[in-house]
Amino acid sequence: MPELPEVETIANGVDRRVRGDSIVSVWFSKYKEPFKTPPVEMAAALVGLRIGRVYRVGKHIVVDLAAKSARKVKAQWIVHLGMTGRLLVSAADVPLPTHTHAVVHLASGRELRFVDARRFGRLELYVAGGFTGPGHEPLTISPAEFAGLFRGRKLAIKAALLNQSLLHGVGNIYADESLFRAGIRPTRRAGRLTRERLAKLHRGLKTVLQAAIRAGGSSVSDYVDADGVEGFFQIQHRVYGREGQPCLVCGTPIRRIVLAGRGTHFCPHCQT
Repeated sequence: MPELPEVETIANGVDRRVRGDSIVSVWFSKYKEPFKTPPVEMAAALVGLRIGRVYRVGKHIVVDLAAKSARKVKAQWIVHLGMTGRLLVSAADVPLPTHTHAVVHLASGRELRFVDARRFGRLELYVAGGFTGPGHEPLTISPAEFAGLFRGRKLAIKAALLNQSLLHGVGNIYADESLFRAGIRPTRRAGRLTRERLAKLHRGLKTVLQAAIRAGGSSVSDYVDADGVEGFFQIQHRVYGREGQPCLVCGTPIRRIVLAGRGTHFCPHCQT
């Protein structure tokens, strides 16, 4: 599933290409799974609006929409990529990829396409005000607020990092990578970690996420950016996907366990 750096990369790419463009028409597939808002309702609302800023909130891509002659945001189109979703900006004459579920035709002649083979992604029209997402933003949360999220919690710190109601946007890859950089074993109880260790985790998480954004995300499965280009942060992974390989710091073989239903990678020596 695309995580914060991948979603950020896609949102930034889409924003550069379509901000200020207007929606001429839309097409949606017959499958019901990708749609939290009925396609007929979305189509009626989207046509004629101008695309404002496109940005990330947690693992969601938010497209601000306004009337052509106004600046005030009238609605927001929310895109969640699920496991295999892609949001692509394409020329109209480029053949539609298989598993395309939405095509937004723009006045410039380009198209914004949502493609999702497994149909776990979701499209939603949001008109209730500014979309804020389910949890705190990992890149802007303060060290004190970060530590407060885990106070008294009995679950493992890896599971806590994956809890989107606490921190939205962090997934399996970056939870493993940040815990390695903080030297914390993923099975440690979140509520028993000291403020010093949580401060180190806070720094490690931000460092990993920012480095991954600069690298265009991690392409370990289906992820590509708005132009269909893979990221390359996977070559900087220190534990994720490296089961049995020597730790890059101490040489101890990287272990893989299942924690909270997710494959979890760590160094038994460097993480305590």
